[in-house]
Amino acid sequence: MRKPDYNRRVVVTGLGVISPVGNDKETAWSNLVRGVSGIGEITKFDVSRYEQKAAGEVRNFDATQWMDAKAARRSESSLHFGVAAAKQALADSGFEIDDANRTEVGVVFGSGAGGQQLMIDNYSTLEEKGPTRVTPTFIANALVDSPSGMIAIETGAIGHNICVVSACATGTHNVGEAAEAIRRGDCIAVISGSTEAPLLEVAHAGFGNMRGLGNPRPGEPISSVARPFDATRDGFVLGEGAGGLFLEDLDHAKARGAHIYAEVVGYGSAADGWDMIQPIEQGAGSSRAMNMALERRGVPADEVDLINPHGTSTPMGDKREAEAIWAVFGERASAKAKSLAISGTKSMTGHMMGAAGAFEAFATVMAVDQQCVPPTLNYRDFDPECDLWVVAEATPMPIRHALSNNIGLGGHNGAVIFKRYDGD
Repeated sequence: MRKPDYNRRVVVTGLGVISPVGNDKETAWSNLVRGVSGIGEITKFDVSRYEQKAAGEVRNFDATQWMDAKAARRSESSLHFGVAAAKQALADSGFEIDDANRTEVGVVFGSGAGGQQLMIDNYSTLEEKGPTRVTPTFIANALVDSPSGMIAIETGAIGHNICVVSACATGTHNVGEAAEAIRRGDCIAVISGSTEAPLLEVAHAGFGNMRGLGNPRPGEPISSVARPFDATRDGFVLGEGAGGLFLEDLDHAKARGAHIYAEVVGYGSAADGWDMIQPIEQGAGSSRAMNMALERRGVPADEVDLINPHGTSTPMGDKREAEAIWAVFGERASAKAKSLAISGTKSMTGHMMGAAGAFEAFATVMAVDQQCVPPTLNYRDFDPECDLWVVAEATPMPIRHALSNNIGLGGHNGAVIFKRYDGD
């Protein structure tokens, strides 16, 4: 174990993704920049009795391609997605885990809710067939931290291992905490990210009754349901999947000649302390998290060129986040200034809940690496209460720093900043 060094630099050297827009880095990024939506009508359960029928579903995914078949049968999608994204990120990094280094490779990988389908299935078994038929392995596989445990089993990374849970900010916090674990000296590299499989009928009903889910524009395709910051937005749409990022000590990455996508240079976390559902006035918690991310390593606010926002398409949520962005960046944030690009990728994936922050960290890192801003699909009608430069088409541009921002139920706020790596 190394001593803490808060000047230690941390970089992203591997990426993995399972998502409604693709189940690998190349496909997902290509679909994001081309504005290809992964949102369609739900197929996982009968939606005939629901007004809201849309979701971002993962398609053509086979868990046995990524993990032991017996373990896959005993677990469920949230764990499967996480293991796949983590393994992809590890493979993409080119880092080889062996007996000499496995204790120095950590896993910081979360989920907002864990294996809820297993809980539902086993409760049904209890009711229908009795207590002796409940599967003895379901508890171990349904925990919120089950993915982080299984990732260690499947990859051999047996160092620092935790699961950070903060609702819709889970992915952001896991990536940020992973970087800090490397700076603390807990490990030389970390498999970080998050996963979620929230497309359950009971969850769909609950969010609908919360009046959180939206509908497409009248007469337009179902994919128009997700339109962050648009004046006609009326609610979010659920999505599922996972994102994985392999983080590494810069010196170690350079020594082995790894491709460096971006440097992790800021991380902030703050609570609203206000309400379990509604964001606090002026988005005060989110603005504090963003300011913390800027101040932690001295990133100038005027050098942030891109924000991948929480941007769920809810009327109040987007308004509060816009207020938070203005509180931090001032006039630079305005649509007229065209200085701070907003790329709302939930417009194509839906809200992946606990996985959102990790997927959006992937999108943000790729934007920095490729120097291109993915579009906010369906953005058309300017809302003066959300006066932001919402980029509606893929836009190549210089990106020095990019911020990924997420806000979770309960008032959890997280922000991570990625910097273009220039080789020094």
